[in-house]
Amino acid sequence: MLLGSAMNMVWIIVILLFLLLLVYLRYLERKGAPSAVVHDTDPYSIPAMTAFVKETLHQLTHSQLSDLGLHEEEYRRRLNKRSELRRALKGCVTGDVLDKAYVKDFMKELLVNNLGVNETNIDQAIPFEHPAILTPQDQFEIILYLYKQNHGQDALSMLLETYDLARPRVLPGYGNDSVYAVTADDIAYIYESEQRPLRFQEKLDIVVQRIYQEYKGFSVIDELRDQRIDGVSGGVSGVLEDSRMEAFPYGHDGFGWGRGNLEQEQQATGCESVWVFYRGISLHLSFLSFGSMLELKRVCQNIYKYNHPGQLSEASGYKVNEMKDGSRVVVVRPPFAESWAFFVRKFDLPKASLDQLITGDGSELAVGLLQYLMKGSRITAITGAQGSGKTTLLMAMVGHIYATYTLRVQEMAFELHLRKIYSRRNILSFRETEHITGQAGLDLQKKTDGTVNILGEVASDEVAAWMIQMSQVASLFTVFTHHAKTFKDLVQSLRNSLLKSGVFRQERIAEEQVAGVINFDIHLKRDAFGNRYIERITECIPLDRGIHRSGRLTASLDIEQETMEGQPEPELQLDDAGACYISRNVIEYQNGAYVPAARLTDRSIREMTEQMQSEDASRFRAFLAAGWGESVGT
Repeated sequence: MLLGSAMNMVWIIVILLFLLLLVYLRYLERKGAPSAVVHDTDPYSIPAMTAFVKETLHQLTHSQLSDLGLHEEEYRRRLNKRSELRRALKGCVTGDVLDKAYVKDFMKELLVNNLGVNETNIDQAIPFEHPAILTPQDQFEIILYLYKQNHGQDALSMLLETYDLARPRVLPGYGNDSVYAVTADDIAYIYESEQRPLRFQEKLDIVVQRIYQEYKGFSVIDELRDQRIDGVSGGVSGVLEDSRMEAFPYGHDGFGWGRGNLEQEQQATGCESVWVFYRGISLHLSFLSFGSMLELKRVCQNIYKYNHPGQLSEASGYKVNEMKDGSRVVVVRPPFAESWAFFVRKFDLPKASLDQLITGDGSELAVGLLQYLMKGSRITAITGAQGSGKTTLLMAMVGHIYATYTLRVQEMAFELHLRKIYSRRNILSFRETEHITGQAGLDLQKKTDGTVNILGEVASDEVAAWMIQMSQVASLFTVFTHHAKTFKDLVQSLRNSLLKSGVFRQERIAEEQVAGVINFDIHLKRDAFGNRYIERITECIPLDRGIHRSGRLTASLDIEQETMEGQPEPELQLDDAGACYISRNVIEYQNGAYVPAARLTDRSIREMTEQMQSEDASRFRAFLAAGWGESVGT
């Protein structure tokens, strides 16, 4: 009995001591000064200052202000400041440049006032005064900072253009073919040409940016993402760490570690994978590295979080979302992808005008026709490969739809952001969610007083089927994008979607429905040098059944009278299935210039002028007469 009581007493004492220890540790945590938090032998190195900033900001945003015994006014002031800091820390990872600037300014104050960073010790973070030991990343960040002082968001563009880096070159490590890449040697040469003595404030800005991108930012692509470029991606090249030994276990010669080992050592790793999409080309920044796959993973896990799109997990291996500035971001992860990777596409909203997008000889012909297609309420497809500029062109074309029309937009992820460009227009955008399909969204649009329907991308069979039906009955006209290579591919793809979704059972009837809906196809192309242009503008002429002439099938329209003088009569040989449409290019891109081809049919001209205001109809007839050399009747 006495032994049991003694044991209980011992346990009580142990528990009390444990509780006292917890209270004491909590007391030390609250009492500890932020400036004393340093986890590096050199308190002014980048890792040490990053750790200091992390722990200081954590204490400032999670401490109990009521324990400080403050007056009411001081308490409210600190509470508001903490709330603003918390909001900025959450917003800066979504692409909000204002929140990013606020957090960086706050970090500057911490480093100078709390840690004591000054002119004598700042070089311990980055050796500004010893160029020989600067890394390529150090050199690049200094150069980009200097260019930003004069060019802002165009700094990277000016840098690439000044040193002609956005051109194909044969470079070591890339094989014998020409590639687009910027190497460490390029950066060293630029730094030697551009370097100048930096003031303390400039050094502090560069150091703070380095700390910010390793703490809250997107690593080495943080400043690149803010530049005025087409996009940036990471994790899309290089040998994965677990496959390096598997790639050449015995070397290419088959006798141990010979030539194969040398080639393996020269291979780029998955961390050295920073690609910039610039003016239609993918440019590899081979001198930049995420440092580790864990850092790349951190970037992928944070870059898509705007508006809480859901968790990226093994079961849900990809996410498509937008960022605060309107950029589209796609993130993938294993096991869906072989490695963590992200793709950020930026859409240059201020430059979304047809005159700036379409250049070259005869560009006024293409620009004019696109304007009148929108004013004439033509159902128009914009086709082309990825990166050819479909979304940007669609943004610009919307500006020529009559302002009195209401616009309803359906997208997979918000990319067009038309209300940012046309803020006084009646525009509402919808997107697919985890619980609402594109089909359900398009069905809802019929109940939202929409005059014009815009589809950011027809990517699924259900959306394609609903697009065809909606174009027939639910709206005045529709504009959409598609990845078809030719007009025939476009018709067949939409036809197959109608069949697979169960709307139709016979190919012929489904194809007739598609051909009867689509009026024009604008096909974009991007060449090997990144130049973007409209390859052709094609008109679709539906054919009526049973109209034969000498074993040939022609349109019910009097096409013979509509063709340009000297051109062959557009007619089709009958095949087993029978033809249900004729496609004719009305504008083509030839030898660097836009030239007129077949003239528009009388039916298209009549239907377009009926939808136009009287002044626009008159200008349209004059435009056709000047471009195709024929007068058009009223």
